[in-house]
Amino acid sequence: MNRKDSLKWLLALTTMVSVLTSCGIDMPKETKTSFETMTVEKQDITVPVKFSAKMKGQSDVTITPQVSGQLMKIAVSEGQQVAKGQVLFVIDSRNAQLELEAAQANLQAALASENSAKLEYESNKNLFEKNIVSRYMLDNSENSYKRAQASVAQARASVNRARVNLGFCTISAPVTGVIGEISVRTGDQVSPATRLTIVSGNTNMDAEFAVSEALIEASVSAGLTHEDKMKHIAELPDVTFVMKNGTEYPHKGRITSLTGVVDATTGSLGAKASFPNPDGHLFSGIQGTVVLPIAKKDVMVIPQTAVVKLQDKQQVYKVKTDSTATAVTVTTVDTGNGKDFIVTSGLNVGDKIVTVGANNVQEGQQVLFPEAPKNEK
Repeated sequence: MNRKDSLKWLLALTTMVSVLTSCGIDMPKETKTSFETMTVEKQDITVPVKFSAKMKGQSDVTITPQVSGQLMKIAVSEGQQVAKGQVLFVIDSRNAQLELEAAQANLQAALASENSAKLEYESNKNLFEKNIVSRYMLDNSENSYKRAQASVAQARASVNRARVNLGFCTISAPVTGVIGEISVRTGDQVSPATRLTIVSGNTNMDAEFAVSEALIEASVSAGLTHEDKMKHIAELPDVTFVMKNGTEYPHKGRITSLTGVVDATTGSLGAKASFPNPDGHLFSGIQGTVVLPIAKKDVMVIPQTAVVKLQDKQQVYKVKTDSTATAVTVTTVDTGNGKDFIVTSGLNVGDKIVTVGANNVQEGQQVLFPEAPKNEK
């Protein structure tokens, strides 16, 4: 195309645009990117602080036999709910029964000897009063009688011991709870060193977790008495327990104890939160999360959409008086609600920041625009 033809083509295009404009057809206009902003203010907010926890029954009892023998019967199964006094295991009681019978026989023999010694002593006593026997014979018969009495007491103790050992052959639940893992089988030889199972008293459960020293600062301050510490614990809000699958346990719990010693390695305190377990849904060993709501007062809260993450930094675009944006570095604390941050540095009350569209802002870009005038009809 030569120069003359190019001029003709440009003239024709200009004429076309003029015609379209004169006919009332609007040409596409430049669309400015829209942003949403907010003014930073202080407010109160509740932050859910989370701790990894493990459940434990408040009265977990390890079951071991008191006597040795062959395990004849297992009367319960793992996971079974049992009542206090319910039979759990039965050990072969034949040897214990024989020992009881032998002890009872020895007691009868001791009683007979005691009776003979008593008769001899009383006889010698009468004879001594009549000056028929000597003091030596009287004292000797009296000592024999006392030895016989001691033998009876010893034989009676043996009977009681044998009776107790016979009772140990039947093992009952010491508390109401749930049966844990049963590590033996019928026919096994067991002894006092054998662990049979654990009965987890699950009427109330303790969630054990670690709390940072800074979080419970008031309770570990120097000079704080035990009464003040317990008062502080009583003033803490109710806590919730969340299972590993995300299910929240329906009953609220209370923090009941804090250890008095800070772990030098972790800088934390051991803590327990008590949860009621009326339906038996909680078991010892269950892991999850204890959630403690902490009230934060008079803090700057901004939406997470306002924060742009650049490697290890967090930036927020602050709107200057000329409506342009400038990036400022901030430090934040997660509120745990999935939508807000608490700003601890980098912003001041009254600052205006970009909340929506912050990822698209460039340094010095205009982010606030005057409203377009409305066309008058």
